[in-house]
Amino acid sequence: MHGIANKGFTLLEVLIALIVFSLGLIGLAGLLVVSVQTNHSAYLRTQASFLAQSMADRMRANILGVWNGTYVGTYTSTTTGTTSTACLQATLCTSAQVAARDVKIWSNQLASFLPNPTGTIACTAPASTPSANKLVERPPYTSPCTITIAWNESTLQQGGTAQLETLAWVFQP
Repeated sequence: MHGIANKGFTLLEVLIALIVFSLGLIGLAGLLVVSVQTNHSAYLRTQASFLAQSMADRMRANILGVWNGTYVGTYTSTTTGTTSTACLQATLCTSAQVAARDVKIWSNQLASFLPNPTGTIACTAPASTPSANKLVERPPYTSPCTITIAWNESTLQQGGTAQLETLAWVFQP
């Protein structure tokens, strides 16, 4: 009689264990989704940081373009730049031609690596501007420049709305 009362009890234990195991798998799946989203967010932030550093290096290499203000502006994937064929060959380029080429390349990179990006470059004017003949000597630019990159990033919220993310890079060329 004692064995008959326990019939089916093992089946109930298995069903409860199955429910607990299923809840654990659902939690693990949710964790995986959050992990993938966070990893993608870190990837986009790394790309934005790389792009800001890249443009800062381009500006440091063309300090005359920074002095002339040819880098200052807002750029998107639709920004058009004029890249002279002479500038792509072995002849010398003006600082304005180099800046136009740099901006066009950077705009293309923004569009390639970030979703719906906008890049802004702003430089504070130094207290004193060198004379025209001093510009040939490439004096240091003593004021800061700021590169701001913004892009849309999807979130884990209901409806998958895009959130604007921003990276600001302040440097002295």
